[in-house]
Amino acid sequence: MKRITRQLAFYLCLVAIWQVISDLHIWPPYLFPSPGSVLEALQTGFADRSFLIGIGISLKRIAVGYGLSVLLGIGLGFLIAASEFLEATLGGLVLSLQSLPSLCWLPLAVLWFGLSEKAIIFVVVMGSLLSVTINTQAGVRHVPKIYLMAGRNLGARGLLLFLYVLLPASQPHLVSGLKQGWAFAWRSLISGEMIFVSLGLGHLLMMGRDLNDMSQVVAVMAIIMAIGHIVDRLLFERLENRIRHKWGLVGAA
Repeated sequence: MKRITRQLAFYLCLVAIWQVISDLHIWPPYLFPSPGSVLEALQTGFADRSFLIGIGISLKRIAVGYGLSVLLGIGLGFLIAASEFLEATLGGLVLSLQSLPSLCWLPLAVLWFGLSEKAIIFVVVMGSLLSVTINTQAGVRHVPKIYLMAGRNLGARGLLLFLYVLLPASQPHLVSGLKQGWAFAWRSLISGEMIFVSLGLGHLLMMGRDLNDMSQVVAVMAIIMAIGHIVDRLLFERLENRIRHKWGLVGAA
């Protein structure tokens, strides 16, 4: 309860400062909207369902793109960790590609898939896949060898060793990779939607810019941040807490 009170007080102070700066008229309203005008833009966007449609389309895309990146990233990470040859070759390539901003994949996506849903999904996958792969590989590499020896002594081989030893023991790094991958996927999605002419939150952001409607731009930005915060709190924070409790890193709640 104290945490919620502190957060509420903090955000109320930010809004108050925002309102004060807006009242000073340092910038014209179309460049620096007031909290009231942004709230009005939010009400209008939800009333005409444009924000609801944009949120629905963006969440559908992120579900597909992020889901693919998780499946591919976990599989690729375990393969690289299991082979010294792949670690020395493919592992180095993955690390190099990770340094590329997600926007670098946009030209390739357009050339390969055109201005389509597949292009946006491709950008999302490439924005998230590498992070999940690297953290999965790190998680497997940090599994103590005694765990593997104990598992083999108990008869675990192949898939059973993966399911009952490697996967549970690498969970801390794996969840960290999933969380980081989600953040990269969400950013990549918005970037792709801002460039492609299609519905979605990124498209609504660009519509506000094209119409010189800064209130809509800030309103969409607030929605994007809110969704990212909600997903982090409802999914990844709970997973992290559960794993910390499981591994005895914190006291049980």
